[in-house]
Amino acid sequence: MPATAALDVLVVGSGASGLAAAVSAERAGARVALATKTTLQACNSAKAQGGIQAALGEDDSPEMHAEDVMRSSHDTADPRLVQVLTGEAPSAIHWLEEVGVEFTRDNGGYRLARCGGATRKRLLQVGDRTGHAITKALRDAYEAGGGAELPHHVLRSLEPAEGGWRASFETKEGPATVDAATVILAAGGRCFAEAEARGELSTNHPNATGEVTRIALDAGAEARDLDALQYHPNGGAWPPTMQGYSIPETTRAYGAVLLNADGEEFTDSLGARDAVSQAIVEEVEKGKGVSTPDGRPAVWLDTTRISEEDAQISLPYMLRRYRGAGIDPLTERIYTYPVLHYQNGGLVIDEHAETTLEGVFACGEIAGGTHGRNRMMGNSLLECTVFGRRAGRAAAERARA
Repeated sequence: MPATAALDVLVVGSGASGLAAAVSAERAGARVALATKTTLQACNSAKAQGGIQAALGEDDSPEMHAEDVMRSSHDTADPRLVQVLTGEAPSAIHWLEEVGVEFTRDNGGYRLARCGGATRKRLLQVGDRTGHAITKALRDAYEAGGGAELPHHVLRSLEPAEGGWRASFETKEGPATVDAATVILAAGGRCFAEAEARGELSTNHPNATGEVTRIALDAGAEARDLDALQYHPNGGAWPPTMQGYSIPETTRAYGAVLLNADGEEFTDSLGARDAVSQAIVEEVEKGKGVSTPDGRPAVWLDTTRISEEDAQISLPYMLRRYRGAGIDPLTERIYTYPVLHYQNGGLVIDEHAETTLEGVFACGEIAGGTHGRNRMMGNSLLECTVFGRRAGRAAAERARA
């Protein structure tokens, strides 16, 4: 790629949303380039374990899914975006299957689990490496097409240019600019940097530093709920190799419960993320928590209630991680405490993922509104897919206009 190149669609970010957008735009006939600050493989999405939600059960519907989203968000989510998210969830699953994702199946159908805040079983999984499977399939699909790859491109600024936008990057070879008719921002949130500033642990990839959001704001984009950062209720607290690890919330879907120092259940283990996280913090503040061997606050996650079969099918990666550290979650409880996880707010978008800047789109964690101020698990990978596809199509159409 030369120092300056003209494109139809420039995608910034190589997580699930950026990859979905790039594949969608490329398939719509656009000339696409995918830029990322390090490698295409380095992203938060690949670390996502729990699964992806879609109303596919006979007792479920997109409307019920939407009601769960609104309730979990405390009615702060944008209903228009929620309707798109839940209404297109089933087709998003089939699209992911078309690009090569193989979801775990059981008795001839999908193996569905009920996740926190949900009233039905609607969580699809690929074991406990769902994000890895989705990003790999989408990356393979993009690399099989004609789109360009721009690794080690750190976005520094975004400015209007004749016929579209000019993105300025810092690369290993020095400064570079890319001109594109439309731009899709899919660079994720800022929770790794925020955790470092707070002296806390984070589940996030080190690339999650948030500068692309600031660049968009400097260009004039509007944002919402940027203060609403989410804690994952079940961060690994011990041993040291597991600190900051996001214990899959599907542990609780398959029977694990949270216990205090007295061995008592103190909250609904299948409650919404913010409620469960707050309950853990308050239990520790009451003096009913436990301390890890290195003195960190925690409570117990009693994973001994999970069956061997469920664990082997849906939690194999977690088992390997803990057993490799000398702990068997099926025979002993594990230490857990909330850990900084997700940026709920972000750039304001419409139903086509366009920001308030004409020709600039946003999808995934960098966008706000779809989850309001509290996200349900399993809806981030869904948002990446649904709005990534929409952003790709809309950006391609705008470029052709």
